[in-house]
Amino acid sequence: MTPRGRRLATSLEARTMKFDLPDRRIVGPTGELIVPPEDEITPRLIMLLEGECEGLGAAEAARRHGLTRQRYYQMLNLFKERGALALRPQKRGPKSNYVRTDEAERQVIRHRFLDPDASVDIIAQKLRQAGFPISTRSVERVVEKYGLQKKTPSLSPRP
Repeated sequence: MTPRGRRLATSLEARTMKFDLPDRRIVGPTGELIVPPEDEITPRLIMLLEGECEGLGAAEAARRHGLTRQRYYQMLNLFKERGALALRPQKRGPKSNYVRTDEAERQVIRHRFLDPDASVDIIAQKLRQAGFPISTRSVERVVEKYGLQKKTPSLSPRP
């Protein structure tokens, strides 16, 4: 190896960073950065750096971070499309109330006020006839949410 090649290899080695996963540290030749525990983006970005830039490979980088290779490639595609902010964990499950829409809730309230004696079964049946795909339990939840339960007379103890 030529002296210039040795200097280049030495300078590349000096620039190498190590990612200490358990301690959440990024360690370089002249210092370190601590990744805050609430930061969920940086460890995922580090995983992509290890897999793509450090030559670790997708499977090994994913394994070190407790993910599957499939999830690694999903995150890589997200990163390529939208950048580092796309690596933030997304809310799981339904993103909206697709049955208990605002309009369905308004209709439940409307029916409760039009007929205060109607049961939740009757209200649910009327809404289904009107084209709202709503269950009796969903009507119960709306009634509870807005405090529209029927008032039951309290029985006072007899003297």
